Amino acid sequence: MAKIKTHFNRRSFLKVATASGAGLMLQFSWMPSLAGKKTKEEIDGVFRFNGFIKIATNGDVTIFSPNPEIGQNVKTSMPMIVAEELDVDWKKVMVEQAPLNTDLYTRQIAGGSQSIRQGWKGLRMAGATAKQMLKEAAAKEWGVPVKEISSSMSKLSHAKSGKSAGYGEMASAASEIKVPEEVDLKDVKDFKIIKSSTLNVDGQNIVTGKPLFGLDYKEDGMLIAMTIHPPAFGLKLKDFDKSKALAMPGITDVFTINLYKDDYLQGPFDITAFPELIVVVGNSTWQVMKAKKAIEAEWEKFDTYEVTSKGFGGNKETRKVPAGLENSTEHQNSLREMGFKSAKEARKDGDPEAVFKTAAKVIERSYTAPFLAHSTMEPMNFFANVTADKADLVGPIQTPEFMEKTVSERLGLPLEKIDIQMTRMGGGFGRRLYGHFLVEAAVISQKLQKPVKLIYNREDDMTFGIYRPAYHAYYKAALDENNNLVAFQVRAGGIPESPLFANRFPAGAVDNYLAEQWDTPTNITIGAFRAPRSNFMGGVEQAFLDEVAEAAGKDPIEFRLELLERAKNKPVGKNNDYDAARYAGVLELVRDKAGWKKGDTSKNRGVAAYYCHNSYVANVVDVVMEDDAPIIEKVYCSVDCGIVVNPIAASNMMEGGTVDGLGHAMYSAITFKDGKPEQKNFDKYKLIRNYNAPRDVQVDFVKNNIDPTGLGEPPFPPAIGALANALYKATGKRYYNQPFMEAEQELIM
Repeated sequence: MAKIKTHFNRRSFLKVATASGAGLMLQFSWMPSLAGKKTKEEIDGVFRFNGFIKIATNGDVTIFSPNPEIGQNVKTSMPMIVAEELDVDWKKVMVEQAPLNTDLYTRQIAGGSQSIRQGWKGLRMAGATAKQMLKEAAAKEWGVPVKEISSSMSKLSHAKSGKSAGYGEMASAASEIKVPEEVDLKDVKDFKIIKSSTLNVDGQNIVTGKPLFGLDYKEDGMLIAMTIHPPAFGLKLKDFDKSKALAMPGITDVFTINLYKDDYLQGPFDITAFPELIVVVGNSTWQVMKAKKAIEAEWEKFDTYEVTSKGFGGNKETRKVPAGLENSTEHQNSLREMGFKSAKEARKDGDPEAVFKTAAKVIERSYTAPFLAHSTMEPMNFFANVTADKADLVGPIQTPEFMEKTVSERLGLPLEKIDIQMTRMGGGFGRRLYGHFLVEAAVISQKLQKPVKLIYNREDDMTFGIYRPAYHAYYKAALDENNNLVAFQVRAGGIPESPLFANRFPAGAVDNYLAEQWDTPTNITIGAFRAPRSNFMGGVEQAFLDEVAEAAGKDPIEFRLELLERAKNKPVGKNNDYDAARYAGVLELVRDKAGWKKGDTSKNRGVAAYYCHNSYVANVVDVVMEDDAPIIEKVYCSVDCGIVVNPIAASNMMEGGTVDGLGHAMYSAITFKDGKPEQKNFDKYKLIRNYNAPRDVQVDFVKNNIDPTGLGEPPFPPAIGALANALYKATGKRYYNQPFMEAEQELIM
């Protein structure tokens, strides 16, 4: 049993809601001045929606889920953690989405596979503290030592006296108890809710079509707005004629907006793509879509300009946005040219240049990947109702707290006047980190002084930017006369960012190691895409290691384990950002679960393993050929994400992330001609179809008691590497360029 102080990152626990005869509400807060305040609703016996736990006098327990639900199941899994420490009957727990209030709920972001990892201790503390206060209330009521009070399934008991009471009976009395400075957390072995598969709390509503998503939201009097942006990157609006559109039925207004004020300093999730937009407003989506086509707009090229932004740490960065209409052929030429030049050194161990000159074998390969679109199933949308002194915003957003600040500055309203309500999201994968559509909706509503919902259609979203960057990686490995890996080089870059992780495997496992990075500018807007940068590096690194193992005459799993053993027992350098034992653990588990046998050629199977976002994943992919086309027969996934909070949800995340990685690697690409995206909808931009998906995915978890980490991103990268290696076994051809089924697979040297 571990003890934990009832404060978290300088935030203190706070008891706020005490209504006579009405129960207890607890919340985190760094605003202790709120203590003891009662709202009219509390006095009337109805609690406000402002904390993690609400216990009514009838024993009903409501647990609020603080983070945005993007399909990663946090709306179920985060309350499970609170409920575990609170010792309640999960069947009697109601879960509600918490509103945006970072003073109460601290981190309210969906991104980086961090929700469970960042919330783990705080959520446990919330449950444990409420339970302790209930116990102390019962002890005081019954005149017995608090240490003799036990709790289970929402019930308090004292064995010696035979007294017992439900949580609801003690809720009001508990509200008078001083918040303890320290509480006990359960031993992992005593978990009853955590580690048990629990169905999604929204499952029934999802399958029966209940309104949950942003697109479902509507209010009386709400207008519909859609935007028109330039048809190509490198263009801006020159002029437009709105007369035909305004004459069409149901169209109420056509105007332009600017996303930011002239002196606005952009934040981490603001964007530079198309800040000036034409807006069409009407009574229905269909009317507005037709009116958009009647707009006659004239566009002109823009000159190179600079954008200054501030990152997470508040550091300012100025970036030059080049002019011009870019083409994918030029991008490919640039990637190849830059990829074979010396670049900025990010890490160097030993003397790799000297070892390459004297090595018995040297293997060199290069890999590319194109721009990708996120393709969320629910298009971008947001509702806004902005009045003179308040902004009510409702919709799907991964970064509500960041967008709240942007909206505040753009509208000229203080933060406390901005209310953002989070709906369930129909996918995000990084796309909804960038909430420009939320800001646009707010600006449109402020201009109209009416409630409005902004909607993008598929073409609007796929041509608006926020793409995964295009990447290139060059690898070089040296083997000695005994086929030991003695030198390794990686040089990785992209448009407009490098994907390099200098301190990841096999750094730390090779005496002579060199990592270099480069980038080249573009006016095409990029952003985070599921497993940022790892979504490229994980796949190509593992494909290259497969070739090195083959050149060394070694089994690919044994080759990797050999390197990890070196990294574990005699590591090179001190900044290796992975745990070699856990890395090896997922490889050994997938080897055993897949029945991998050294030298077995009876199946076309490939293996890969990767570490990112604090979790470890290894895959074995089996491919068969049918009518000269590859069929993914089975994928084995082994995972080390620490304690698995909700196994059924974790397996779902693994299956979804694996299929997503395989599909994008095989089929997807955004290309450009004269600045225009050539793929605007799913007729040209191919995602994996049901008949292309793996026929079976098996997920196995490493069992340990390490604090849990996330699963949104980690399944994506290694699936690509394992697929490339399996395709090689099936076809005899190495796959260097994504998408595997569309791009030529020549070795670029």
